[in-house]
Amino acid sequence: MGDAERRFTRGLVEVRATGGTSRQIGGYAAKFNKLSQNLGGFVERLDPGFFAKSEGDGWPEVMARYNHDDNRLLGTTEAETLRLLVDGTGLDYSVDVPASREDVYELVQRGDVRRSSFAFRTFADDWSQTEDGFPLRTLLSGALVDVAPVNTPAYMDTSTGLRSLAEKAGADLAEVRKAAETGELGRFLGAKPPTTLDLAPSGQGDTHPLIAIRRRRAELELRRTP
Repeated sequence: MGDAERRFTRGLVEVRATGGTSRQIGGYAAKFNKLSQNLGGFVERLDPGFFAKSEGDGWPEVMARYNHDDNRLLGTTEAETLRLLVDGTGLDYSVDVPASREDVYELVQRGDVRRSSFAFRTFADDWSQTEDGFPLRTLLSGALVDVAPVNTPAYMDTSTGLRSLAEKAGADLAEVRKAAETGELGRFLGAKPPTTLDLAPSGQGDTHPLIAIRRRRAELELRRTP
């Protein structure tokens, strides 16, 4: 299992319940199949099956922490003060904010804290390219560590991802890191196969228009030949 990584989502964290002792906030900590920002030479997307193992195990030891800070605990799955749900959009969370964290609840309520983040460890990933030929890492499966409302998106430490690429490419990690800095990670993925057009008749369907034109020209040339 790799080191813990952090990513944030552009989805809003919001107040979900008020009144009495209920101080519930929540939002999407992660969204599936959305291309990330440039993470330093590559982009990422989250496969819809990424959380399947954690979900199947009952989300063991997952916490909600403000800004991922151990000293700002908001709730846990064990105490059922943190609830997680995977749907077609991504990973949704709701947490009952304790009275001792009233400041966090107020910051979300006022709109000062607007983003969410999640920490995870990767079990499996895959490397390919986008349609534009940019290096793409797809996170296939992993373990959820925590979810967090954040006021400042966490620094994107991509060392684990680059280490994964180095292992898959059989390359030196230092070389991969240098390529990331210069925007040359694509050379570790192999050239993107060019789009080819088969002009030869296959015996099925209509003759390709280019072939038909060439044949027509050949017929006209034969007619013009005395």
